Amino acid sequence: MKNTVIAAIVGLVAIAAASGQQTLFKRTVLQQQDISAPGREAVMALGEFQPGGGPGPHTHPGEEISYVIEGSIVLEQAGKPNVTVKAGQSFIIPAGVVHNATNRGTGVAKIVATYVVEKGKPLATPVTGR
Repeated sequence: MKNTVIAAIVGLVAIAAASGQQTLFKRTVLQQQDISAPGREAVMALGEFQPGGGPGPHTHPGEEISYVIEGSIVLEQAGKPNVTVKAGQSFIIPAGVVHNATNRGTGVAKIVATYVVEKGKPLATPVTGR
């Protein structure tokens, strides 16, 4: 029983550490709706990046079409050079492409992202070991 309690505590500490990291990036779904393309849905979300924050490398099961509404982010896409995207600029990430965005500024950065994705799949899938 003692080992079970220790394992549970270690697990909770790991979860707390991981979730503490996530507070630097927050994705809030604004709307989610089926579209006319069979098996697809559109998801609109607000992404908020604290200084130094980002979601980490990930993919989407469809396209991401984003517009920076505040601040700037450094966009990393597999096979492409990093690009700084500023307020008033937009970008598109193709389906399945590994990418990340990081706020390297001192203020909050915000984007509005629209995802046209396969229905029933996770909106984002983390990529590890890159």
